[in-house]
Amino acid sequence: MKTLKNFIVEGKHEKPIITDVFYKETHQPKNVVVFCHGYKGFKDWGAWNLMAKAFAEAGFFFVKFNFSHNGGTLEQPIDFPDLEAFGNNNYIKELDDLESILDWISNNSDFKNEININDISIIGHSRGGGIVTIKTAEDSRVKKLISLAAVCDFGSRSSTIGDLENWKKTGVKYVLNGRTKQKMPHFYQFYINFKENEERLNIERSAKKITVPHLIIHGNTDTSISVEEAKKIHSWNPKSTLKIIKNADHVFNVSHPWEKEEMTKALKEVTTTCIDFINNN
Repeated sequence: MKTLKNFIVEGKHEKPIITDVFYKETHQPKNVVVFCHGYKGFKDWGAWNLMAKAFAEAGFFFVKFNFSHNGGTLEQPIDFPDLEAFGNNNYIKELDDLESILDWISNNSDFKNEININDISIIGHSRGGGIVTIKTAEDSRVKKLISLAAVCDFGSRSSTIGDLENWKKTGVKYVLNGRTKQKMPHFYQFYINFKENEERLNIERSAKKITVPHLIIHGNTDTSISVEEAKKIHSWNPKSTLKIIKNADHVFNVSHPWEKEEMTKALKEVTTTCIDFINNN
């Protein structure tokens, strides 16, 4: 298997998009799978590398990346050395980053014998699940959509990062990262950007427009994002497939760092379900 880690895809927002690819070099076009991490996430979190390898072993060209403003850097793509960037992130930047990745795949000469650019699936975890739902509704290059433990609404989350008046006055809100103990800043631009793009960032509106095969996966013991959010997304696109993973939390029972050689039972089930869904549609 070929693994290329931590190379740069140029984005639109002056920060690099740090990217990995996993594939078996066969000189035959492979269906592409693009994975988007969630809030306070990164491409190397937990067992995402094991998931990537499983997709590659199953014959896919698997791409995962750090959003340009997720707080990671080229020198340190894991965790959050660049909190200034984290504070300046927003949903539109993440949609632009995903578009840059799709552009890179579509125009790539380095992997032209390995990529089938006419069959791209995108997977998003948590907040990334909302991002991929919106992007799929907008971009005809996406042929299959999978959301993992996805949010169904950006609106309520964008206005509830603490007291709105105080946020506007001080220009910044902080959220504690329980694992790294960092105070993660959210600059007020996040709220302004959301309000300016509120219609585009409506996940319900996007889900109702989806016409490609759509898989929704959620754990029934997720305490971060309720399984009810998955059911709402499914109700907005009744042609979608809803899969509830029993006894699985928000990260499918994985933690970071993940030193084990294998995925959890729950993440294995997620991965197998995704692979079967893409192959059968």
